[in-house]
Amino acid sequence: MVRAGSGKTLMRRRKRTRKLTKGFRLSRHNLYRQSIVTLIRARKFAFRDRRRKKREFRRLWIIRINAACRSRGFRYSLLICGLQNANVILDRKSLSEIAIHDPEAFTQLVELAKKHLPKGLS
Repeated sequence: MVRAGSGKTLMRRRKRTRKLTKGFRLSRHNLYRQSIVTLIRARKFAFRDRRRKKREFRRLWIIRINAACRSRGFRYSLLICGLQNANVILDRKSLSEIAIHDPEAFTQLVELAKKHLPKGLS
C-alpha cells in the first residue's frame, strides 16, 4: 500500500514551510513545491550575504578614512602604519566614525601617526 499524503504531520510541515515563505511573490508562497525551492534559494543568499555585508562595511569605512586622510594631505596606508607603530588600538569602524563626527580628534590621530612613521615614509 502507498502511504497517506494528507495526514496531520504532513500538513503541519507544509504549513510551516508556507509560513516561512510569507511575503514571496505569486505562487512561490502558497504552492508547496515552489515554496521549498524558493526557500532553499533564499536561505542560500541570506547565508552568503551575511558575510558579504561585513566586507562591504569594511570597504565603506576604509573609503571614509582615506577621504578624511586625503583632505589632511596624508594617505590611508600611512595612517594605519603610523597608528600601529604608536600602539593605537582603533578599528576601521571607530576611525571612520571619528573622522565624520569629530574632525579635530581625527586630525590629532593623523599627527600622531605622522610622528610614529618609520624614517623613510612620510
